Amino acid sequence: MQEVKKVITEVGTNEWQVVVFFLGEQSFAINVDKTREILRWPGCRVIPDSPSAMIGITSVRGEVLPLVDLRVFLHVDSKIEPEQSKVIIAEFNEVKLGFVVDAVERIYRINSEDLDSSLTGKYLGEWILYVIKRDERNVLLLDYEAIVQTISPQLSMTHNWDQKMVHELTKDIGHPAEFRIIVAEDSPLIRAQIRDSLESGGFSNLVLCSDGKEAFDHIMAPDAHFDILITDVEMPRLDGLALTRRIKENEATQDLPIIVFSSIMAQDIKAKAASVGARYQITKPEISQLVELVVKILKETQDASGKKDSVKSVA
Repeated sequence: MQEVKKVITEVGTNEWQVVVFFLGEQSFAINVDKTREILRWPGCRVIPDSPSAMIGITSVRGEVLPLVDLRVFLHVDSKIEPEQSKVIIAEFNEVKLGFVVDAVERIYRINSEDLDSSLTGKYLGEWILYVIKRDERNVLLLDYEAIVQTISPQLSMTHNWDQKMVHELTKDIGHPAEFRIIVAEDSPLIRAQIRDSLESGGFSNLVLCSDGKEAFDHIMAPDAHFDILITDVEMPRLDGLALTRRIKENEATQDLPIIVFSSIMAQDIKAKAASVGARYQITKPEISQLVELVVKILKETQDASGKKDSVKSVA
């Protein structure tokens, strides 16, 4: 067993860490905050009628975990026998599982600006989000949430509100479409799921951004107004914590409510998010609570605004 040791990085500096591993001849990466440990081949028990990439289950210190062979899922040819494989124990979206890979190299510190998305969706396929240029190599960062949801559709984040529930929930704030919400999320799948959840709650006035830099530019545009920002943590160009820090340090935008909505809201990430001013935090499996949290924040904002107006009138 090899525990994943994280290097402490300053919060909001746009730096984070990845574990680099190999599938065949190609290098891949996964965020350190998604990983727990790296194991030698622990053995595997086959699950009948499971997807081909879900090669079975294993036991790690008494805990039963599914094993996903990324080589099978991505159709990568490998000469490594299962007994020589490594297993990366990952945890995100409140799911814990093992990714089977050929070999694990080491942990690298990177900057969000190092992530190149110019080929995403055009030539890289639907499972690859970014290319990281490292030591004259191209390291590929995968959309792990999309991979897991594809293998296990029951883990998909879906929630639709019926109109009676929407009316009851939003009756004290006015019409949801009057509020402008900006979303920063790099995964196309999860960005669509956030959109669908908000729209089912009546919040149709949305600006969807694929990274923090795009969201920041929208927020800082002349005459721009947004009522809430919903942001992921792990993103290219400008990650969610750096985005939050910039907004809270700017006098013109410091009062913008921010929801950090991530698959890796471990205690240390929650503490980091709070330290840069993200008062509201939610994990991606809790998407059913997103509309309720948005309504709560808007109600709090309206109440606070009403108190300020009342004080001014008395003065």
